Amino acid sequence: MKVPHRLYLSEEQLPKAWYNLRADMPEQPDPLLNPATHQPAKLEELYPVFCEKLAKQEMDSTTRWFDIPEPVQEIYKMYRPSPLIRAYSLERALDTPAKIYYKFEGNNTSGSHKLNSAIAQAYYAREQGLRCLTTETGAGQWGTALSEACSYFDLALTVYMVKVSFQQKPYRKAVMQTFGADVIPSPSDTTEAGRRILAENPETGGSLGCAISEAVEKAVTSEGCRYVLGSVLNQVLLHQSVIGLECEAAFEMIGDYPDVIIGCAGGGSNLGGLIAPFMRDKILGKHDPRIIAVEPASCPSFTRGKYAYDFCDTGHVTPLARMYTLGSGFMPSANHAGGLRYHGMSPILSKLYHDGRMEAVSYEQTKVFEAAVYFAKKETILPAPESSHAIRAAIDEALRCKETGEAKTILFGLTGTGYFDMTAYTAFHDGTMKDYIPTDADLQKGFDGLPQM
Repeated sequence: MKVPHRLYLSEEQLPKAWYNLRADMPEQPDPLLNPATHQPAKLEELYPVFCEKLAKQEMDSTTRWFDIPEPVQEIYKMYRPSPLIRAYSLERALDTPAKIYYKFEGNNTSGSHKLNSAIAQAYYAREQGLRCLTTETGAGQWGTALSEACSYFDLALTVYMVKVSFQQKPYRKAVMQTFGADVIPSPSDTTEAGRRILAENPETGGSLGCAISEAVEKAVTSEGCRYVLGSVLNQVLLHQSVIGLECEAAFEMIGDYPDVIIGCAGGGSNLGGLIAPFMRDKILGKHDPRIIAVEPASCPSFTRGKYAYDFCDTGHVTPLARMYTLGSGFMPSANHAGGLRYHGMSPILSKLYHDGRMEAVSYEQTKVFEAAVYFAKKETILPAPESSHAIRAAIDEALRCKETGEAKTILFGLTGTGYFDMTAYTAFHDGTMKDYIPTDADLQKGFDGLPQM
């Protein structure tokens, strides 16, 4: 059977429920801890920060399927299903016996997978009768997606954008403002957390941890407002499971199954969504795919981090999560993969990695952009820097297949487009892009700030 270049499900085949991987995990991630007491957080303790139904999804480890609300399904139909694409041109160029597929999530205005969870979170906020939301954003995809969703559901939105990304990507700010969002470079002087961080380091370019602190503070001090997050949390991986569920259905249509599944990893939203049904099969013994998380060498949470309880933000106001972390005080370099600059990793993915069910690798950004340019020339899509980490690993896996003669099926997540990342592409082409790998001493500064449990 000749596999089409692009595989689309029909509208009727779109998932009607999100899949909760925790329901099939033999051992659960450790619980969130109350930041004041260091005791397991209670559901009601999350209500001042999160929408109530989202808090319930966050804490639920037994419900396998959550029905996707009808209004959310209707918006999904505007841009889903996303295509599963056979990379024939890339395969030929690499002269590999491997079959390479990628799930392309860039066919929406946000240019990424982030809209899948943004719509759900904005819907639940509107259903609860809230008037506004706050959030952080790194590269800007999440802020853009949430701006779209809040505009649709008539919610006010304040976005704290990591300052270095705010400076690198001015047009991301313009898109968010088009949808009505208030965009503030973080750290800022608009919150106590921001002022404290600026007093300690006035020249800081910021971090996602800083931006989270500011967004949470703004939410809990504003009436009718809640905070939402675009990655890391259990609820976000739940919503992103639509990616993997669509992949599963598409592979069933062509009678194939991936041997290797690859995704970029910053906080874990796209990777967790992509692998969800395949990790279920791995846990249940139905299949045994290799699953690989790819992160930047400049922010190596998996490959050089510690598995420990840590705050999810720099200001230490969020619950503590047990995850692979570089320490909430870690300040990443100003590399161009802004969405992969978070200090920690999803508790779900951290547990799976700690238990040996998945692998992790890291790459310097020049190697990542080499792969991005090569892919763009062969597949005619300009990839986001974050997505290009997965491209780099997929190319390397395909070349290994060339060496061994194995005709493996490789699946990777192409999480979005790079049209707002031209500063980065220009730096690469000009030869001014620099690789930064933190030393052990650099990382130790972050580890020294881990809470003593």
